[in-house]
Amino acid sequence: MPQTAELAGLERRLFFKERELQALLEITQAITLDANEADLYKIFQFTLIGQLGVRKLALYVLEDKQFRLKVSFGTGLRVGASLATAGLPLHCQTRPCSVSELGLPADWQGFELLVPVRQLEAVQAFVFIGAAQAGYVTHDAMGFLETLSNILLGAVANRRLARQREASMMAEAAVRREIEIAQQVQQLLFPQRLPNNATYAVHATYLPHTEIGGDYYDVVELPGGRLLVCVADVSGKGVPASLLMSNFQAGLRTLLRQNIKLDSIVHELNHLIFTNAGGEKFITAFLGLYDPRTQVLEYVNAGHNDPLLLPDCGPVQRLHEGTFMLGIMPELPMLKVGLVRVPHHSLLFAYTDGLTEVFDDQHNEYGEEGVLALLARNCYLPLTRLHQELMSEIRRFNTHGSKFADDITLLSLRVK
Repeated sequence: MPQTAELAGLERRLFFKERELQALLEITQAITLDANEADLYKIFQFTLIGQLGVRKLALYVLEDKQFRLKVSFGTGLRVGASLATAGLPLHCQTRPCSVSELGLPADWQGFELLVPVRQLEAVQAFVFIGAAQAGYVTHDAMGFLETLSNILLGAVANRRLARQREASMMAEAAVRREIEIAQQVQQLLFPQRLPNNATYAVHATYLPHTEIGGDYYDVVELPGGRLLVCVADVSGKGVPASLLMSNFQAGLRTLLRQNIKLDSIVHELNHLIFTNAGGEKFITAFLGLYDPRTQVLEYVNAGHNDPLLLPDCGPVQRLHEGTFMLGIMPELPMLKVGLVRVPHHSLLFAYTDGLTEVFDDQHNEYGEEGVLALLARNCYLPLTRLHQELMSEIRRFNTHGSKFADDITLLSLRVK
């Protein structure tokens, strides 16, 4: 008889081991077949019911700092409901314990065991089971249940990570598309052709710090041979800065067609920027209107770096007359239009602050003095060569080589 009972016990243990192996096979096949999260929970439920004879089951999984019911079978519990764990005895969070000692409400009647599922020393799930096949509620059985639950939770976590990666890739693709559109818009802002005739020549260089820069330049030929040159720098970077600068460009082009005075153009641009940005962003700008018949340049410097005028003879002039930066207040309290004569063989050089705010290993700034020194040595070079020399020098000077901290824009006007 003892041998017969021992043999029966071994047969029963073998029976349950076969069932456990079958359960593992089913859930690993589901994982291999890339089942979604909901299907994984269903397979977990059917595995415990079909293979191990569990007749009452509730699986609570930790999500957003709460344990939420993911699987409910043979209970009146509602999937999605949360489990209050504050009252659970501490030992029930480290090893299986009897449900009867927990003092839970009537909805938990019929459950026999609470099994905590731990990962990285923290409870990630609680499994309530009841009415399992006789002889299965053993220490080995609880260990297997934890193993099966851990496999499930790992697979669910992987699915969530995959969804997050997919969502992140979609978001990155959307951002990339926005950036591409903004880059296209920004390229359309710049003039497609720069004048080079018997009267004057213009050349520009633009080097954005990021994919979408905040600098802008424009050159517009007007009736009577006049020429409008503009260099601007918007606060901030990225798509918002690009959109604000596109508003600036559209406003400038519209106002030029109305043939109004330069001071009125600046006032209107300030109103446009303040209205669109609500005072949260601003634009520094230099606008110069050159008339070759009088050889006079009218200009307004709106909080921008002083452009440099290098005449054929005489000292360098810094063009600083103007007003505040545009967009910080609804009305400009003061504005002065500067007038300067630009004789033959003069060079007007305008730029943004990314050119001068370059530092060497000793934290020395290249600055305006560095620009002036190079221009003095090379002011009669062709404009393309002049810009190349300047960019080469600041790359040599810069502690980070070709990586600059801001956008760089150069605009040169040579009167022949």
